[in-house]
Amino acid sequence: MARDSSDPTPIESHRELVDYLALGCRPAADWRIGTEHEKIPFRSHTHEPVPYGGESGIRALLDGLAARNGWQPIVEGGQPIGLFEEGGGAISLEPGGQFELSGAPLRTVHDTRDELLGHLADVRAVAEPLGISFLTLGMSPLWTRAQTPVMPKGRYRIMSAYMPKVGGLGLDMMFRTATVQVNLDFASEADMVKKLRVSLALQPLATALFANSPFTDGRPNGLLSARSNIWRDTDGDRTGMLAFAFEDGMGFERYADWMLDVPTYFVKRGDTYHDVAGRSFRDLLAGRMPGLEGERATLSDWANHLSTAFPEVRLKQFLEMRGADAGPVPMLVALPAFWVGLLYDQGALDAAWDIVRGWSAEDRQTLRDAAPREGLAATIGGRELRDIAREVLALSRAGLAARALRDARGNDETHYLDPLDAIAASGRTQAQDLLALWEGRWGESVGPSFEECVF
Repeated sequence: MARDSSDPTPIESHRELVDYLALGCRPAADWRIGTEHEKIPFRSHTHEPVPYGGESGIRALLDGLAARNGWQPIVEGGQPIGLFEEGGGAISLEPGGQFELSGAPLRTVHDTRDELLGHLADVRAVAEPLGISFLTLGMSPLWTRAQTPVMPKGRYRIMSAYMPKVGGLGLDMMFRTATVQVNLDFASEADMVKKLRVSLALQPLATALFANSPFTDGRPNGLLSARSNIWRDTDGDRTGMLAFAFEDGMGFERYADWMLDVPTYFVKRGDTYHDVAGRSFRDLLAGRMPGLEGERATLSDWANHLSTAFPEVRLKQFLEMRGADAGPVPMLVALPAFWVGLLYDQGALDAAWDIVRGWSAEDRQTLRDAAPREGLAATIGGRELRDIAREVLALSRAGLAARALRDARGNDETHYLDPLDAIAASGRTQAQDLLALWEGRWGESVGPSFEECVF
């Protein structure tokens, strides 16, 4: 998330929390695609992490990008912590310096590809003279958590103090992982519910197809997606597969009620982040938040609170697909293509629902637990995920073909799925290919990843 919300409109009733989510409903003609991806910076010659300060640190990178593309700085405590383009995309810093592009809402997958390539060209132009490169992995493969720098953002200080109280791996999530996700629209409450259910059920499939984080602290970690596995021990109050989303009566109100049970991290007033970690948002609604007695909740408080829940699919005024590791450029474009094909075509969405509708909550959770370790070999309902992948990818391809949106060269959006089709056909994830390199040509060292797994 690039910027915290700043809408001071007071919340007068519970209904306004629900209505805020419902404002996301829009006609299909207005549906857009918002792609976000994180990349881990490192010193090109020494393979060390990049600190925030110094002549060639993250701040210098932000300053250089601002000068190059004219984007405006996002400032906190007198220090730039991101950039934004008015009406467009934004750049933000994750806790350990992961450099994130939050893309603009765009019409086609072609547009997201062009946005990504333009962003990477700008970043390379500024980063290379600073001696900075970026990994195409879902987790930093070498540095310990203690060696990872900390970015100067107030919300991260609060989260860092709270995470160890509610899970064993939350700090690893914050400081050492990188993801790609896509944000997609819905037409109505019923459309939101169906898309949420399908995407939650299939999120472990995305985890397997995009698995790309097999190394930790310089060695194999026994997983294909350590990034995904880390979320299983981060904070059970705000993560997971949202079993309630499949129950009768699911809708905006049910999600809002769940969010009211998600403990609050902070309340922001002006430039100050007030640490209320673990307290209930209901206290703020009632004006009795400890230390902030008399302060009443605003729409910005609600928007910020929504951004601090981390389920496998997150609802705001759109749906965020959160199950995939970051990867090289073709995979960063494949992720939006995969979900757009499934969710933006009614036929594909209906067929995908037919595949997953019989899975129980226990089935879905078992698959979610297995996918980070077993990849496409994980099973559900007696079927290997690899077989389901081929079936679901065919649906996505048909959905993209039905959109019939072509780029300047006359290509539709279907070819962006080619890397995923190759993975499903072979049954081998990116992570398994990396492990083969580690055992072979890399000589049981992750050092070569800093030369070969780079944007």
